[in-house]
Amino acid sequence: MATRLDLDLDLDLDVFIGPFDLLLSIVLREEISLLEVELGEIVALYVTRLEEQGELELEVATEFLVLVAALLELKSRLMLPGAEDDLSEMEPAEAVEELVARMLEYRRYRDAGRELKDHFESQRGFLYRSAPLPPELRRVEVETAEKVYEPEQLAAALGDLLEPPPRPDLSHMRATVSLRRRLSAVRSVLMSRPVFDFDDEFGSEDRMTQAVTIFALLDLYKKGEADWEQSESCGPITVRRSQAGQAGLAQTA
Repeated sequence: MATRLDLDLDLDLDVFIGPFDLLLSIVLREEISLLEVELGEIVALYVTRLEEQGELELEVATEFLVLVAALLELKSRLMLPGAEDDLSEMEPAEAVEELVARMLEYRRYRDAGRELKDHFESQRGFLYRSAPLPPELRRVEVETAEKVYEPEQLAAALGDLLEPPPRPDLSHMRATVSLRRRLSAVRSVLMSRPVFDFDDEFGSEDRMTQAVTIFALLDLYKKGEADWEQSESCGPITVRRSQAGQAGLAQTA
């Protein structure tokens, strides 16, 4: 893997057209103000180039981003009120030294992280006790040590953890009634008997199931498969198989 900065990036900006390393030199010589350079476009072009290459060299890309971050910090200082007075006496060589110092600091942290990772991988299969025993344990012998808890109390605590919890009460939950299944149930009754009383057939069901069964009868009436009649309000309901329903059942059979 390469360890040098990938500075041969061709740029096409409003204030500059050419390679990135040349732009960096021109900015450090103050021939182009850093305030006029769109650092976001440079990062976007670099990401596009990485996508075209299809292969990411992590160290090279990280060093490039660290360099751009240093330029961004310098640019932010120039944009702040009074920042130009603070940087007016900075020579190009000083700016280069600041960027190099940041790069060296990044390399130190990177190398330290690599060493820690290698050490962790080499010691993965071992466990060490780095802390010494408490003083009270080092002064007491096993033979003279006294218990600090009752075995029965510990057994009871563990027993409570092992006991399965009670099953939740689901009595307040109502089962879902499917209209499609109620249609199938009514059609099954009509297939066996052309006329039946609703209460005799579905009176033992709960109110929710009876209500959905009424919707099923309405759907069958709309489709012409069944007729029903009720002589008085809240009276018995008589359901009859219609001629269309008879023909449909015959085709199904």
